[in-house]
Amino acid sequence: MKDSTIKNNRKPLNKLFIFLFWVAMWQGMYFIIGRDIYVPSPFSVLMTLKELLFLPIFWRAISYSIYRVLAGLFLSIILGVSIGIISSMNDYVYQLINPLMAAIKSTPVLSFIIIALIWFSSSNVPIFICFLMCFPIIWTNVVAGVRNVDRKLLQMAQIYDVRKLTTLKKIYLPSISPYLSAACITSLGLGWRVSVAAEVLSHPRNAIGSHLYSAKVYLDSSELFAWTVVVILLSLLFESIFARLIRKVTMRKPSAINNE
Repeated sequence: MKDSTIKNNRKPLNKLFIFLFWVAMWQGMYFIIGRDIYVPSPFSVLMTLKELLFLPIFWRAISYSIYRVLAGLFLSIILGVSIGIISSMNDYVYQLINPLMAAIKSTPVLSFIIIALIWFSSSNVPIFICFLMCFPIIWTNVVAGVRNVDRKLLQMAQIYDVRKLTTLKKIYLPSISPYLSAACITSLGLGWRVSVAAEVLSHPRNAIGSHLYSAKVYLDSSELFAWTVVVILLSLLFESIFARLIRKVTMRKPSAINNE
């Protein structure tokens, strides 16, 4: 008990040490290269980020980017779960959908962004790209989760004439939840990357990617790094929140089937 308490107390210190180590590496690169246009110092990036925090356009860009990521992610979860369940229970639907998933996974994101620029307005391109990149991950994991359901439990439910809704809630959902949790966390990190990349190319009015592109055009490396830090922090924050929500949901033990 005492050892576990010591380990828990050391975790924040270990994280702080790791953070300071990489900041020191960054500072070392700055001293070695010696040109701000290539690698700005951590202090100049911090000062730039501090200035951005007081600008209304900064918060508008963050708000719209968060909206695009969450919209694409939720759309991929809704369609990925529903189509994944149907595909896992019907071989014909699975064989029909599987080549599309393989094509999406093997096609470069840049190709889809360029195609989306023709199909949609600049503000909707990141939503579509986020959905398109996250959908195969959700679909694949849901199919795997349904196909790994314990067949003995399904046979027991069939023998005791358990209602289909109860079977779905008490057997299928607990089996799918670990796969879906991993898929959602992975998709959230991927969603941030592809959405910002789509914003850089589509250049919507309020977007983190648009500011990244502007910083690149004006060779403002400090601002470029500052916006990059913002993307990393937002991605880590949302992944942490999402993981905690999922843990709370999955830790709830379902009641026995015969209680229904």
